[in-house]
Amino acid sequence: MMSKPNQITSLTDSVEDMLNRMFVDAGIGPGMKVLDVGCGRGDVSLLVSKLTGETGMVLGIDHDAPSIEFAQNRVNELSISNISFSVCDIMSLTPMQDLFDAAVSRRVIMYLQDPVEAIKKISGMLRPGGIVALLEHDATMVPGRITPLPLQEEVNRWISETIKREGADLHIGFNLDKIIKQAGLIVEHIRAEAIIQTPQTSYPTATIIRAMLPRIIQNGVATEEEIDIETLEQRLIEERNRNNSMYVSDMVFTIWGRKPGTGS
Repeated sequence: MMSKPNQITSLTDSVEDMLNRMFVDAGIGPGMKVLDVGCGRGDVSLLVSKLTGETGMVLGIDHDAPSIEFAQNRVNELSISNISFSVCDIMSLTPMQDLFDAAVSRRVIMYLQDPVEAIKKISGMLRPGGIVALLEHDATMVPGRITPLPLQEEVNRWISETIKREGADLHIGFNLDKIIKQAGLIVEHIRAEAIIQTPQTSYPTATIIRAMLPRIIQNGVATEEEIDIETLEQRLIEERNRNNSMYVSDMVFTIWGRKPGTGS
């Protein structure tokens, strides 16, 4: 459906759409037992639980106890019975053959020091033929634009430079195929999709910056005065409107594969 000329359409759910399509295409469905690795506050776990249904189950794990507490309270308030959470680090996983049909994660692998070993740990939790499905952001091909958008480009730099200084792999998308294969899994499919902003669409960039603000400042990437968070969103919109320009702010890679062997 076309937007009216001055109507702003949110792209907030666009990555969730990519994530959901990956899960469906990878074969995650009713009755399956799924491990959500690095679940944070439970967003992905909630999405997966809709696919597994009441006959399935989702276990979300994360090393951050406050996030796990938040996630558990969240599902309790929603009276969702097919999701549970546990404080656990990926590298402390011990093989439990046949426990899970699939493992999923979003924006987790890029932060790991040894992603191959981590995928091996995750694979050890799956039955033969079990699915591993991952979504990661990649900065290799962004920003993409014809007309310069200095503010948007600077904001993207704040994000990428911060996570780079925190040890993230900014080119994780291009590394996913070999990581999965080196971990002993069989890659079934990989794709990349762009987050495209126009004068009529808006991605929650300012919201992301607000959430990252302490990290941006702590890592010496930008000052609070430079960011001016209270006016940032409006300035970004005005810049796109002024230039009547399209901007590719993110590339999102999704990949899924299977553990060798067959299972029921």
